[in-house]
Amino acid sequence: MSLTVIRRPAPLYALKLLATAVALSTVLAGCSSSPSSGVRVVDRGAAPSNPNPQVTSGQYRVKRGDTLYSIAFKYGWDYKALAARNNIDSAYTIHPGQVIRFDSASSAPPPVVATTAPATVVNQTSSTPSSTFKTTIIRQGAATNGTTPTAPAAAGTAVVSPPVPAPVPAGQRNAAGWTWPANGTLIGKFASNGSLNKGIDIAGNLGQPVFAASDGAVVYAGSGLRGYGELVIIKHSDTYVSAYGHNRRLLVQEGQQVKAGQTIAEMGSTGTDRVKLHFEIRSQGKPVDPLQFLPRR
Repeated sequence: MSLTVIRRPAPLYALKLLATAVALSTVLAGCSSSPSSGVRVVDRGAAPSNPNPQVTSGQYRVKRGDTLYSIAFKYGWDYKALAARNNIDSAYTIHPGQVIRFDSASSAPPPVVATTAPATVVNQTSSTPSSTFKTTIIRQGAATNGTTPTAPAAAGTAVVSPPVPAPVPAGQRNAAGWTWPANGTLIGKFASNGSLNKGIDIAGNLGQPVFAASDGAVVYAGSGLRGYGELVIIKHSDTYVSAYGHNRRLLVQEGQQVKAGQTIAEMGSTGTDRVKLHFEIRSQGKPVDPLQFLPRR
């Protein structure tokens, strides 16, 4: 016995569903094609090209306690470039009332920046990144003025790379002549993105010593830079300066020569909410990561 198969025409609604599926697959294939579709992909998480832009307009009137180095530090300039812009000789001497220009010379004088506020609004108070890390920095045998170095993090605290280091011998320098500026726990790292942490933060005990990180000359010692508290700036070369903020007491004066490992201040909490040292290194006026310069732990 034979069977006869009868094929009935597909209902109209089935044909419509099939046509819809074909059209949808064509659209999806177009979306997954090459970049010729014209859609631009932007990485919004990328770090800005310059985390500390120069102030390039307006003027600043020098007030008592300012130095060319502190003004350059405050407004993102290399001190040599700022001196050249204002025809200041190599002694880099400035006087209260003197006008420092940030823009190019022009026939019409730009407005003078008020001395009570910076030319740009920048949160100079360093902040701890969202990730939790604690690294203890200990210089064996270093003078502590009776204070005890901060103990390592308690058991159970998450430790993120870099790991807890071996003790750093007192006065140890790397090949470039740098040494650690304080004992304590590393609580803030340099960030080149929008967090605006231009250096590192080391927590410690009130009054413990802060050390010069390399040989140099003190070019600023005071509290005139908002967000840094009692601040020391040391010039190490025509390229590098270092800064030490939030001190309780300054032990050096402008013009004084210092050596790496020399005590220059006492750690404190001026200009911030806890006892810590905020430490920066700047290359030709631009913040750089201090951990790339300091001895490996």
